[in-house]
Amino acid sequence: MGRAAAMQAPEVEAVNEVRLAGRISGEPEERELPSGDRVVVFRLVVAREGARPDTIDCAAFRGDLRRKLRAWRAGDVVELDGSLRRRFFRAGGAPASRYEVEVVAATRVRRASG
Repeated sequence: MGRAAAMQAPEVEAVNEVRLAGRISGEPEERELPSGDRVVVFRLVVAREGARPDTIDCAAFRGDLRRKLRAWRAGDVVELDGSLRRRFFRAGGAPASRYEVEVVAATRVRRASG
């Protein structure tokens, strides 16, 4: 792309939106962070065509979502919306970080069988 074309290209705004559907891999767990905030964390298994499934760390901070997610069980099929975030913490005395989806809306589509 030439300089003139690059100058005329519309500016792209930053977007951080995630929408996932998958199966809960284990029981959601509520934790208290050192800040005193509470979070429910869980892992979502999401299939990919022609590849192994991905396991994605998810977290919910809002009180109404935490209550809803605590009722979910391993094997439930769910849909969720959120954003990708990087969370920083200390592990073994050293700084560490992880990427996770911060959930802002979630629905259980189907309960686990059994």
